[in-house]
Amino acid sequence: MPRAAVRTVDRVRPFLVEIVLLALALLLAIALLEHRSEGGASRGDVLASWARTPGALNPAVTQATIGSTICARGWTRTIRPPTDYTNALKVRQLREYGLRGSLSAYQEDHMISLELGGNPVDARNLWPEPYPRASAVDRIENDLNRRVCSGELTLAEAQRRESELKHTRG
Repeated sequence: MPRAAVRTVDRVRPFLVEIVLLALALLLAIALLEHRSEGGASRGDVLASWARTPGALNPAVTQATIGSTICARGWTRTIRPPTDYTNALKVRQLREYGLRGSLSAYQEDHMISLELGGNPVDARNLWPEPYPRASAVDRIENDLNRRVCSGELTLAEAQRRESELKHTRG
């Protein structure tokens, strides 16, 4: 008489472990997605979109004019857009980027900074960069400006580096 297949504890245990591990992985993935949609700590992973924010340049700033523009002390203050303009744009762009959270958790940042010849008001050059990353990037922008003004880097190279940074590392 043929023996019926018998399930043993040894065969059931690995199956249960796999089910439990799969369930835990699914719960973790759901928690991470919810955390991201609530604008949690993952905001630091926000990258500028090539399609929405490719960057736009200020036509007044060229390699030949850096001495009277980006390298002149206080020049960026003369072209910085008003806060009411950037705040309204930030609200719209947070929606477009699918980001949530307080407006104060983001800086409406220039893709190509004013310090490196970025267009001050073109929406293609502005995006909602999360804090504290925005503060860290500000220091990098100032360093790139210093290097352009000292002749260590060309304006075009500094702009390329800044764009790469914001599009690939936030």
